[in-house]
Amino acid sequence: MSGSIRLAEVLGALSRALDMTEGQPPGHCMRCCWIGVQVGRAMGMDEAALRDLYYALLLKDLGCSSNAARICELYLADDLTFKRDFKHLDGSLPQVLRFVLSHTGAEAGLAERFRSVVNIMRNGGEIVTNLIETRCQRGAEIARQMRFSENVAQAILDLDEQWNGGGKPVGKVGTDISLFSRIALLAQVVDVFFMSGGPRAAMTEITSRSGTWFDPAVVFAFSDVAADEAFWAMLGRDDIEQVVLDLEPGQEVQRADEGYLDDIAQAFARVIDAKSPFTSGHSERVAVFSDLIAEEMGYTRARRRWLKRAALLHDIGKLGVSNSVLDKPGKLDDDEWVSMRDHARLSEDILSRIGAFADLAVVAGAHHERLDGKGYPNGKTADELDLDTRIISTADVFDALTAERPYRAAMPVSKAMGILWEGAGASHDPLCIEALERALARSEQAVA
Repeated sequence: MSGSIRLAEVLGALSRALDMTEGQPPGHCMRCCWIGVQVGRAMGMDEAALRDLYYALLLKDLGCSSNAARICELYLADDLTFKRDFKHLDGSLPQVLRFVLSHTGAEAGLAERFRSVVNIMRNGGEIVTNLIETRCQRGAEIARQMRFSENVAQAILDLDEQWNGGGKPVGKVGTDISLFSRIALLAQVVDVFFMSGGPRAAMTEITSRSGTWFDPAVVFAFSDVAADEAFWAMLGRDDIEQVVLDLEPGQEVQRADEGYLDDIAQAFARVIDAKSPFTSGHSERVAVFSDLIAEEMGYTRARRRWLKRAALLHDIGKLGVSNSVLDKPGKLDDDEWVSMRDHARLSEDILSRIGAFADLAVVAGAHHERLDGKGYPNGKTADELDLDTRIISTADVFDALTAERPYRAAMPVSKAMGILWEGAGASHDPLCIEALERALARSEQAVA
């Protein structure tokens, strides 16, 4: 690939996937970025600091998928709704208790719900600390993998710390907390309450938490910014995404070299696969199986590299699916099945927003289509499915069959191949199945 890409364009589109995982309205991270950069400017930050702040705000939720399954397990709840509503808490005991009782095990049996609530009441502090620690540490690791500065990584690590020491996971106090984190936490609360109750609700929350959750100096800077009605008008605009892209400090343009795009795809594959213990490593394995098939079918090395990115990102839409659906041990009901099927459409929508990844979007959106037109989401038929899509579709199903799932154990390779061949010509391209079979046989011979 030649040419250049805007780093902000890539991160802005990927941040929409993070918004879904946090149960937030589309554009949450973008709006937080707008809020936080205005505060940073009011505090007199130079361009270098503003640039790191800008990326930290877009990436603040990088680790958010890593605790989704645990939330479902502990609270017997839909993680997307749980996370959305959790952001409205101020930390007071009565509010927390009401939240736990109203959000724990709403769809579970009374006995299961009772045991879950008792566990949370006894061990709530430790549970929340572990959930936040997992999220923050994973997010910081992924930020480093995406080549961002240690300042950006530290901002993600400290996101849930509070000025008075009452935050998580470490309980840092005052200026020991990254300044970027102090700004990001305020920006997050502003957006959550602005979206649910408007400017007055947002200002009330920020003012009431000054000196406890928030650095008073950050609140002071925000109050100065918020006094301008144009600030709130901009925050509510439909084109806020373009506004934030134009806001990028220095208008930095990153060269779209192959290694950089590979790093981004691999980093986000970690975010995707962290969503469920049953999909851990799935994207990486689909990339490996796709590459084995492509090699057998004579793909060039450059095209195989492109296909690997498509395989790594094909399931990015699953970040918008609740773990109560992804990890359900039994058969999905009609509504759950609609939610599961929607992940392919979400994958295409997210990737189509990135110029450098737009050609991957069609493949990601069609990886559950079938040759006979009985797939989803659009019921495409054989003449509408290119070879790239057929390869990833075959690799995806093969990995699903040979990996542990909540509803069954992993299958032996021979049984999985048998199932693929049973659907040859209807579900999957027999040429792709044959290529996978040859590649696996060659791999076994090489090891023997």
